[in-house]
Amino acid sequence: METSVLKFGGTSVGDFDKIRDIAGELQLRVSRGEKLIVVVSAMGGTTDELLRNASSLSHAPKEDHVALLLTTGEQQTISYLSIVLEDLGVRTKAMTGYQAGIRTFGGHMKSRIADIDQDRLKAVLKTHDIIVIAGFQGINDDLEVTTLGRGGSDTTAVAIAARCSMPCEIYTDVDGVYATDPRVYSEAHRIYEITYDEMMEMSALGAGVLETRCIEIAKNHAIPLYLGRTLSEEKGTWIMQDTQVLEKKAVTGAALDDDIIHVTLYEPQRESTLIFDLFEKFEQHDVNIDMISQVVNSEGFQLSFTVKGTDSHRLEQIFEAVGHMHPEMVLDARTGRSKVSIIGSGMRDMTGVASKAFMALQTSGIPFYQTTTSEISISYVVDSENDRQAVEVLASAFGL
Repeated sequence: METSVLKFGGTSVGDFDKIRDIAGELQLRVSRGEKLIVVVSAMGGTTDELLRNASSLSHAPKEDHVALLLTTGEQQTISYLSIVLEDLGVRTKAMTGYQAGIRTFGGHMKSRIADIDQDRLKAVLKTHDIIVIAGFQGINDDLEVTTLGRGGSDTTAVAIAARCSMPCEIYTDVDGVYATDPRVYSEAHRIYEITYDEMMEMSALGAGVLETRCIEIAKNHAIPLYLGRTLSEEKGTWIMQDTQVLEKKAVTGAALDDDIIHVTLYEPQRESTLIFDLFEKFEQHDVNIDMISQVVNSEGFQLSFTVKGTDSHRLEQIFEAVGHMHPEMVLDARTGRSKVSIIGSGMRDMTGVASKAFMALQTSGIPFYQTTTSEISISYVVDSENDRQAVEVLASAFGL
C-alpha cells in the first residue's frame, strides 16, 4: 500500500472552507488505496496573533511559556481537519508533536529534531487511514514542549518522511520553485526538477520557498521532495538527487536577499586577535555572517562580510564590545545593500559563468562591492536601489 507524508501550510488551512476542501482531497486519495501522514501548520495568522497576545501581557515572556502557547495553533488545525475527515468516513488519528514521538534538543523556540518514533507512527497507520500531526513542535528530554523555529512544519514533515522512508509532498500557495521570484522578474520560468544542492543554495541565499534544513534532511536521506500549490492540477517541482535531474543548466536560478548589512573592518596590525574576538562575539550573540573575504598585506588586513539586517541591534553590541578591545580597528558598516546570487549545479562543469555575470552587470551599469563564490553559486553585494534590476539582468543573461 502506498504511503506518503503530506504537509499543508498556514494559507492552505486558512479557513474552514479550505480545511474541508483539503479533507475531500485526502478522502479521495485514501479511496485509491493510500495511507497518509499529514502535517499541518497553524491556520494563517494564528501564530502572529498568539505572539501579539503574549507581548501585550509581558515585555519579555519566558521562551518556554511562549513555545507552549504557540504550539496551540497547530493543535487547533489537527483537531479541525480530523473532525472533518472522520465525518467523511476516513479513519483518522490526530497527534501533537509529543504524541507523535518527535524528540527535540536545543532552545525552546529554535529546537532541532533529535529523533522520531517511527514504530509508533507505523503502528497507528495499521488501524487508521490518516494520521494528522501538528507541525512545528516537539518535546525535549525534560518533557518540555518546544518549537522548531522558522519553517518548522516543513522540517517536521520531511523529518517524518525520512524516518519512515516515505516520499514527502509539501503544499503551499505557490505553484512550485521558480528560477527567481516572479514578483521581481515577471518572466521567470518554473523549475520542474531541481537538485537538493541547488535548492539548499537558493534557500540560503534568499529564496524563501523552503527552509534550508528541511531540504538538507531530504538530501541526507534521499527522500523525494515535491513542492506544489494546494489542490491545484498545475505541475509543481520535484527536488531530487543530482543524478536524477534530466537537464542540467549552468545557472538554474537567481536569488535576492534585500535586507543585508555590508561590513568592512580594517586592522593595521597583522598579528591582531581581532578576527578571533569578533567571531567569538558572533557565536555568543547567535549572529550568522556570510560572504566572508579577507585581504592581508603589509599594512594590516581587511575583513569584509554580510549580516542579515534583522541582526542590526546585536551587531551594534558586538562592534561596541570589539571596538573597546581593538581601538585601532576601523569599521565601515553599510545598510541599504542587497545580495544578488546566481545558482546552478552546472557551474561545476561549465566555464565562463562568472565572466558572463560580471559583463552583464557591468554593461547595465550596476556596481557591486563584494563578490563570493561557492561550487554552485556566485553572489554579489549591490545597492538596494539596484537589486531588482540586477536580478532582471542576470535572469535575462542566463535565460531564467
